[in-house]
Amino acid sequence: MTYISKPKVAHPSLKRNKLGLTQRDYEGAVSTLCAGCGHDSVTAAIIQAVFELDIEPHMLAKMSGIGCSSKTPAYFASESHGFNSVHGRMPSVTTGANMANRDLTYIGVSGDGDSLSIGVGQFVHAIRRNLNMCYIIENNGVYGLTKGQFSASADIGSKPKKGLPNLQEPIDPVSMALSLGATFIARSFSGDKAHLVPLIQGALRHGGFALVDVISPCVTFNDHEGSTKSYKHTRQFYHHVTDMDYIPPAAEIRAAYDEGEAMPVELHDGSRIVLRKVDSEYDPTSRAAAFKYLRARFNEGEIITGLLYIDKEREEMHDLMGNVDQPLSSLSLEDLNPGSAGLTKILDDYR
Repeated sequence: MTYISKPKVAHPSLKRNKLGLTQRDYEGAVSTLCAGCGHDSVTAAIIQAVFELDIEPHMLAKMSGIGCSSKTPAYFASESHGFNSVHGRMPSVTTGANMANRDLTYIGVSGDGDSLSIGVGQFVHAIRRNLNMCYIIENNGVYGLTKGQFSASADIGSKPKKGLPNLQEPIDPVSMALSLGATFIARSFSGDKAHLVPLIQGALRHGGFALVDVISPCVTFNDHEGSTKSYKHTRQFYHHVTDMDYIPPAAEIRAAYDEGEAMPVELHDGSRIVLRKVDSEYDPTSRAAAFKYLRARFNEGEIITGLLYIDKEREEMHDLMGNVDQPLSSLSLEDLNPGSAGLTKILDDYR
């Protein structure tokens, strides 16, 4: 059985958001993933994030590919739109959906196998387009759905339960996103919900491609001694360089910060994030500095987490293409059809 519906029961004292909804209203089916799977912790973080952002369920679109990670959208926001695409093709399907209706909030959930192997080309071009979406990678270093083979994100020397250690260089989605021009890049750990929730909120409100790479251990095939994606290894080596608070539009920033340690950043919808630098050497607004720092810490075996880079100046896909503000799906045929004279003019521009 792959789908078990939850009973619609909620305690009357549950907190409600501005829409009058509780977190129960943002839940989905009962998870059929392995008990203790990091992906279920990511699901809980997403539910809290969209609940606190007061997102109307019918204005949310959940997108996924194939793999254990791509089952996640079934477990949250059951009243939202959703599309489970073929392996590795979620970014392209999301591009088409976003082109048709830019008013929806798009959240894609993928895995290291789905995004960094068969889907790596799709992932790359979604970044290049600056597609307006929150892109979550549940990164466990293995193909959990097909019994634990190493994925493209497995570190050199990482040991499987059976067989030989990995000998190939890993693909790091954060480094790749930095080099390709992504405008919001973050990394977190599924076992640190307080750290993960505001990162997802910031990603959902960012105007452009927002990557959240989440180390999400596979308890069945990659949580043993010798794995570099296990709970034990991640807790031992992960290191925050920035902590982040999400501030809704028009809300007062009440926390006090020492001068030079806090960096308020206003997002496209008027909301704000406040970055608190844990490491004074780190600059999340410099792509080159971030890349250099990450590679140096990677060579030391550290897992760097936090909001690692943000650029709020670059235009997102619709603005780059000069599209109208109104969703294309709501335009009339007369508006969509330029007529023979209009088509001739368009063709002349390419001659």
